[in-house]
Amino acid sequence: MPSVSNAPAAVASATSVSIAQLQDFVARVLTAVGMPEPDARTVGAIIAEADARGADAHGVFRLPAYVKRIRAGGMNMRPDIRIVEERAGSALLDGDNGIGHLIMKKAADLAVQKARYTGVAWVGARMSNHAGPAGIYARMPLRHGMIGIYMAVGSANHMPPWGGTEMLLSTNPIAIAVPGHSRPPIVLDMATTNAAYGKVKAKAQRGETMPEGWMVGRDGKPLLDPKRSNEGFLLPIGGAKGYGLALMFGLLAGTLNGAAFGKDVVDFNRDYATTTNTGHTVIAVDVEAFMPLREFEEQVDDIWAQMKSSPRLPGWDEIRLPGEQSHRTFEERAAHGVPIHAELRTALDALAESVGVAPLDG
Repeated sequence: MPSVSNAPAAVASATSVSIAQLQDFVARVLTAVGMPEPDARTVGAIIAEADARGADAHGVFRLPAYVKRIRAGGMNMRPDIRIVEERAGSALLDGDNGIGHLIMKKAADLAVQKARYTGVAWVGARMSNHAGPAGIYARMPLRHGMIGIYMAVGSANHMPPWGGTEMLLSTNPIAIAVPGHSRPPIVLDMATTNAAYGKVKAKAQRGETMPEGWMVGRDGKPLLDPKRSNEGFLLPIGGAKGYGLALMFGLLAGTLNGAAFGKDVVDFNRDYATTTNTGHTVIAVDVEAFMPLREFEEQVDDIWAQMKSSPRLPGWDEIRLPGEQSHRTFEERAAHGVPIHAELRTALDALAESVGVAPLDG
């Protein structure tokens, strides 16, 4: 990649907080608005990990919107997350309109448990909500010597079918996590659009412009002002191929689970009261069902080395693998803290005051 630094990009006008401080703050806010403390701690850990891994647009940045939805009655703070369909290697969860992080952790844990016996396990979820970055849930099976795969229907439609203008598709992400032995895991975490909508929202909060290629207006011309995002739509990766992926992931994570897709998707950015019925899918693959785990991990390490040592094009200082930057960011932020830029700090301070908890330390 041309001129890529090994360090995460600095955030202007930012102060840093530890991962533990961030986790504690999220848990205190969610407990204050009615979530049971154990659940709030679980969600706080997932949200803090999102920020620690550099998924800034899907971490604590989203907390004010979650609280708005909770206060509007659009999210159940004490859900009965239950299995509604089950076979040896599969299950369907009904999240009872709980927060997505909690539902998908249960889904990932169940997929791992089942994959121990079946080799591969597929767990879908319906009646969920926004759950943060896809990579978090694909990574969960890694701790058990497994490959993780995650798909979801995005929480608002921001993209039309290829060649159309009616927004019937979301960013519908996929994440795939593959373990290594002495190298970090290879983790693909991507939206089916050139940019996740959360990045658009983050740009708007910071008063920044968007790069060309993220969005176009309904006239087909580039849209660079994130505050005018409602005047256009996101562009799919790879043109028609990205549209096709978004469609198929929506069918697998939404329609197959009895969750919302197409016209039924609720825009959680604007409607805080209506149940979203968000759909997700997590798959766990036990490596030992195919070959010894150590042998596989060492082969993954070899592939890593092959990619990294490939001769580079002029102007490229490094070849990176999926998830490598996230790993570096996590190490940096674990050591030096998670940067919280000034605009986000202001929003979080206002949120803390509104729910009656102490502000974020740091």
